[in-house]
Amino acid sequence: MAVDPLVAASVRTTVPLLLAAGGELLSERAGILNIGLEGAVIAGALAATLGVGPWGLAGGYAAALCAGAAVGLLMALFVVVVRADQILTGTAATLLAFGVTGAVYRGVYGATGVALTLPTSAPFRIPVLAAIPGVGSALFDQPAVFYLAYLLIPILWWFLYRTQVGLALRAVGESPAAAGAAGIAAGPLRAAAVTVGSALGGLAGGVLVLAQAGTFAEGMSAGRGFIAIAIVVLGRWTPLGIMIGALVFGVATAMQYVVQAMGWPIRYELVLMLPYLLTLLALMFSPRGVAPAMLARSDV
Repeated sequence: MAVDPLVAASVRTTVPLLLAAGGELLSERAGILNIGLEGAVIAGALAATLGVGPWGLAGGYAAALCAGAAVGLLMALFVVVVRADQILTGTAATLLAFGVTGAVYRGVYGATGVALTLPTSAPFRIPVLAAIPGVGSALFDQPAVFYLAYLLIPILWWFLYRTQVGLALRAVGESPAAAGAAGIAAGPLRAAAVTVGSALGGLAGGVLVLAQAGTFAEGMSAGRGFIAIAIVVLGRWTPLGIMIGALVFGVATAMQYVVQAMGWPIRYELVLMLPYLLTLLALMFSPRGVAPAMLARSDV
């Protein structure tokens, strides 16, 4: 199998994970473990499906962002305002999102659904870069939303380490009391972080529908929100780390195409297990003392 198709498959699988992981990084840096991210991804996928018809591709992506943000606002309400347990709240938000998306999908398209064929984003070729042998077309002849994922890492780095708001966000994740004493409104900042983070998760769902599959299926998020959480752990809560982690998971997922193309005598189901096995290993061997001090704590 040529390098180019492998790289292309890896990029396609990496981009939604990178968007979701970038959103989760914002949430966790503010001290919130957003288990509801999986719900944001599936909500964004359905919203993109419903929005692309009347409003076009741009409207579909906007609807995906809004749907993800809605899940984030629900998380913020219970976690920041009510101070409910983050894991239980996130689990409930994800289950609610799956239930609502399933009910809406069947209500709009019938009890058994239909074979949807949705418009997808056309590739946007970047001259010169796309001509690089082996990897050029795989990296630089992609839908425009993919380039947003490429830019997400430097944007997150600049925001977290070079802006006052980013510094405040990290301070809130370490000690909301100390941040409050310094005049930082911890509550609104944490709510904004989980809302924006979930919006990026919704955009990841929109990418699945409008830049990859061209259709919607119940449960098509397939655990990507949970994998994104593992990527943040594997990446040690840094933008560069999550980029590397997303690439590792993307390549692991793309390996199923290599196995099928090469005709290796390996059941593809075993290859499909790789991302989830990596998730468990990442959580098992995650470094101690690196995570934000207030992560997943509800007593703040």
